[in-house]
Amino acid sequence: MPTFPTEAAFPAANPRDIHRRGLMLVLSSPSGAGKTTISRRLLDRDPGIAMSVSVTTRPMRPGERPGIDYHFVDMPEFERMAAAGELLEHARVFGNCYGTPRGAVEEALRGGRDVLFDIDWQGTQQLAENARDDLVSVFVLPPSAAELERRLHSRAQDSAEVIAHRMAKASDEMSHWAEYDYVIVNTDVDESVASVQAILRAERLKRRRQIGLAPFVKGLQAAL
Repeated sequence: MPTFPTEAAFPAANPRDIHRRGLMLVLSSPSGAGKTTISRRLLDRDPGIAMSVSVTTRPMRPGERPGIDYHFVDMPEFERMAAAGELLEHARVFGNCYGTPRGAVEEALRGGRDVLFDIDWQGTQQLAENARDDLVSVFVLPPSAAELERRLHSRAQDSAEVIAHRMAKASDEMSHWAEYDYVIVNTDVDESVASVQAILRAERLKRRRQIGLAPFVKGLQAAL
């Protein structure tokens, strides 16, 4: 008579054997549309995600802290990092250079930790080329042009000339909305944060991110 393997011959199905690779959550928008505010509130509400700290050549603003808000470097050091492949993405925005250090992000993803990016469409395109499977991208739109201008003035961070330049640049930035996985119109900040949380929750559950899921299912089937 044929013999059949006993249940002990199969590995036990243990949910703890399933773990997840981290993801890269990108928020992009024209300056003043609200991506930075949304990012900060998301970080406050979700301990499972951490902010990617970019390298930049721009001057430090009042209240910013080196190594926490940005890694501030001069142009020669930035160019060296880019040439050495130490940046996952980099771009020039309003005359200043920004980039994402590769090592810290890749270590976080391997450890199952999510990383939040506050970057523009140029950086998002590079991330899509280099690590599309890990990328979840969200574009944030303002409810109106008038509201966008009001928010830029209310920040009190830039001169009238800089604000005018940002408004002129906004149309070009918004032309890239269709390249993103999700689009949110930021009429209400709390609602926008809740929408990003829903996106993040769903993306974390995607099948391709569940490492060890196939052996777990086989174990379940073997026990039936």
